Amino acid sequence: MSDQPQDAARQGAVQPDATAREIHDAGMAVRREVLGDAHVDRANAAKTDFTEDFQDMITRIAWGGIWTRPGLSRQMRSAVTLTAMVAHGHWEEFAMHVRAALRNGLTREEIKEILLQTAIYCGVPSANTAFKTAQQVFAEMDQPS
Repeated sequence: MSDQPQDAARQGAVQPDATAREIHDAGMAVRREVLGDAHVDRANAAKTDFTEDFQDMITRIAWGGIWTRPGLSRQMRSAVTLTAMVAHGHWEEFAMHVRAALRNGLTREEIKEILLQTAIYCGVPSANTAFKTAQQVFAEMDQPS
């Protein structure tokens, strides 16, 4: 019996025989599921000759290569991503990934716990900004459409 299916499952969309189009398409599907169509459509509409290669790269590598892997749940990937955004002070990306974390099934309470954890390992000032940013995201989401 071949190990190919098990090996392929461990690799997500990035399999030895996957085409660039398959990796891109798998990445775009996950990107849309996690960030939402509206966000991805805005990002695609804003592409320029200067940024097009970057958008393609993150779709293929981050979304197609990493987010499609089966080794972690989307909730765990969101928790790790939120922590990384806090650690590096990427507040716009943090806000976007708070929305994504909720789409991925994390609760506000779980996000609070992640931010409490980041206070210890990333620093209180960073966690303070993260709490403020998350509250702003929650307030925006709670406003009637």
